[in-house]
Amino acid sequence: MKTEHHYFTYIVCSASGTLYIGVTNSIYRRALEHKRGEIEGFASKYHCDRLVYYEGFDDVQKAIAREKQLKGWRRSKKIALIESKNPQWEDLAEKWGAQMLSAAEAIKDR
Repeated sequence: MKTEHHYFTYIVCSASGTLYIGVTNSIYRRALEHKRGEIEGFASKYHCDRLVYYEGFDDVQKAIAREKQLKGWRRSKKIALIESKNPQWEDLAEKWGAQMLSAAEAIKDR
């Protein structure tokens, strides 16, 4: 039986390139909270609202350890990590929360 990821270490950035690293148990919810400016403190102050990187973990302690590791890295190493998976720095959550058609609606509209 495959274990699903229930914890995530993630990186969001601002339009000017400020990075914020965090941990969550719902990457979907947390990305939307960042977009709405609901994460108080550093992320909100610097408008870090674009999800550019995330990793899933089955254990919260592993996710926290990875967060601490990434926070200890030089900026250049963080950028290299982001670009290894997301070279264009696309907002990975850009379309999350958008209204989607159900399968029945898609067929009906054809």
